[in-house]
Amino acid sequence: MISILLADDHPVVRRGLRALLEAEPDFRVAGETGDGLEAVRLVEELRPQVLVLDLMMPGVGGLEVARQVNHRFPATRVVILSMHANEAYVLEALRNGASGYVLKDAGGKELVQAVRAVVAGGRYLSPPLSEKAIAAYVERAKSAPLDPVGELTTREREVLGLAAGGQSSADIAARLGISPRTAETHRANLMRKLGLHNQTDLVRFAIRQGILPPE
Repeated sequence: MISILLADDHPVVRRGLRALLEAEPDFRVAGETGDGLEAVRLVEELRPQVLVLDLMMPGVGGLEVARQVNHRFPATRVVILSMHANEAYVLEALRNGASGYVLKDAGGKELVQAVRAVVAGGRYLSPPLSEKAIAAYVERAKSAPLDPVGELTTREREVLGLAAGGQSSADIAARLGISPRTAETHRANLMRKLGLHNQTDLVRFAIRQGILPPE
């Protein structure tokens, strides 16, 4: 059986995805969540073969979840679900360790194909993203300028996602189980590393990086 974890912040979408995937006799949905941080925790707990992950998760976004899962649990393959068909999002997803990229307006058959492809060790890009373009995308991702987010620690990247979403240091502290002072320190450090000066800079950076959806 192919074990799958679903991560999407819309319960109705998750129910539809579960029904679609469990219609396959060799697929099993091991768990589901609507939260980015919880997705990483569940991957650690359940060790699914595939994580089907919404690109725009609340709190810690899908790209950061993909990055952490790829780094900490490489046996779990990540398939990104996204409404964005432009190359920039695809490049960022591949650069952060995703093996598949499926558009949300695609047919259900494509998600099934993507899961099977990544479990077999391959990659899958949803049409109109051409299969022939996969190698080119990967090479361009490798040669792209250094990702500034890569200079941040895992905790700083978590704080970045939460702070960009408008959460205060107290809110971030409660969410991550740290003190408000520690949360503020992480925020100050990430702002310094990224050359950001205020909340507006932070939000704009998060949008450019795909951490927040475009305005």
